[in-house]
Amino acid sequence: MNTIDYLRISLIDRCNFQCQYCMPEGADLTYVLQQDWLTRDELRSLLQNVFIPVGFTRFRLTGGEPLLRPDVVEIVADIAGLPQTQDLAMTTNAFLLAKKADALWQAGLRRINISLDSLDPDTFQAIIGGRGKSRWHEVWEGLQKAHQIGFSPLKLNVVVIPGVNDSEILDLAALTIDREWHVRFIEFMPIGNGDLFQHRGWIASEDLRQRIRDRWGLIEGTVQGNGPADVFQIPGAQGTLGFISQMSECFCDRCNRMRLSADGWLRPCLLNETGQINLRELLRGDVPLAKIRDQVAHLVDAKPEINFKMRESGTTGAYSRTMSQIGG
Repeated sequence: MNTIDYLRISLIDRCNFQCQYCMPEGADLTYVLQQDWLTRDELRSLLQNVFIPVGFTRFRLTGGEPLLRPDVVEIVADIAGLPQTQDLAMTTNAFLLAKKADALWQAGLRRINISLDSLDPDTFQAIIGGRGKSRWHEVWEGLQKAHQIGFSPLKLNVVVIPGVNDSEILDLAALTIDREWHVRFIEFMPIGNGDLFQHRGWIASEDLRQRIRDRWGLIEGTVQGNGPADVFQIPGAQGTLGFISQMSECFCDRCNRMRLSADGWLRPCLLNETGQINLRELLRGDVPLAKIRDQVAHLVDAKPEINFKMRESGTTGAYSRTMSQIGG
């Protein structure tokens, strides 16, 4: 197992999109009340007194959509200012990014992943849900703004859904040729979207790699990340192509992360719900931070075994939360 040092922090479970794979249409979503979010002070206390002492030094802010959190810039500044922070990144849908990118940069954020599942505005709108004008152009504006400011590496996350956007693989891969952008193809996962998953299924990363290989060739990439992506590169390209293959190629032995939901649940594994700890309940119940730290340390030690349990349970309806509620 890798050292467990990477914490994904969900700041909010709400989102201004309703993507098929994350917040399926018709899903019975119950949002966390704002008073049940971990506050900025609670997050800072947990990081300083619990997570950093047990070895976490890399952090990613997620949602829902983290830019909907009113104090997101202040939270970024808090984490970036911790001397033990070795890496801080954010995953966003970029709809609000053009307006907030400057403030995030000034607060200390340097790395951003942007969800961009299609280059076609109509397909994009079909994936993210909702009626009316496509929001693709605002997302593209946010992406360009982040590029202009200098966020690097700038990564684009693409969830590949058969019959929806898989015909765009080559177009999306081509974004890396003339730009130092890093496209990450993610296998469609059965979390909170069982009906859609059974209908669509998923496409193995190796099949996607072969399509790209047939068009341009493919070599091992020179830029690596903190996550489980297998990184490749089109020969001569400025950027890279990553493949996150949680369905076809188990990477539990390489997983170095845990997830903290907006309402304070610490989850050791995305693919099952074993061993979760309600840190908000412990904090607000005045449990000493030293005891909370001991519980988290025990869960970190148990993670290698937890990783391999119930990896297929998403297809059985065993998940109690959607991807947006977990924090991705």
